[in-house]
Amino acid sequence: MSRQIEPASPACSQDGIDERRAQWAAELPEVDTRGMAILGRARWITLTARPPTEAIFKTHGLDSGEADVLFSLLRSGPPYRLRPTELFRSLMISSGGLTDRLNRLTKAGLIRRASAEGDGRSLPVELTEEGIARAREAFREDMAIEAAMLDGLTEDEQVRLADLLRKLASTVTATRPFG
Repeated sequence: MSRQIEPASPACSQDGIDERRAQWAAELPEVDTRGMAILGRARWITLTARPPTEAIFKTHGLDSGEADVLFSLLRSGPPYRLRPTELFRSLMISSGGLTDRLNRLTKAGLIRRASAEGDGRSLPVELTEEGIARAREAFREDMAIEAAMLDGLTEDEQVRLADLLRKLASTVTATRPFG
């Protein structure tokens, strides 16, 4: 049976999850909807947080996929260079998706690739000076917006939530039925 989790305040119910759980409890009372209370809410938060983040990237001439590539290169530290295979693994996308992003970023002058004959998958990808500057600025703005989104939680609550989500991520990873 689903355990109902009542919102702490009216602001907490804006995601509609508690209402949906109540509806499912009436329709299928034997179904456990605790996952919806947590994973459904996490999905709602992600979908709600995404537009302002994407708007930041757009002001820098980027989409979220391109920003991911730039941020991966930037956080790798000087010389801000990785092999495509390293990028592919850190981004969890298809190799074709990565190639498309790399082509767009190269055309925009934000990354460069060593020019040599042979397999392009082994040629290092590195940030240009413009790529470094744009990545730094976009990341700063992104983190400022994300920090503002957390303002409703105390510092202790943020630490506890991060710890719980880390634990949940470990459980989800260990129990997932796919690759």
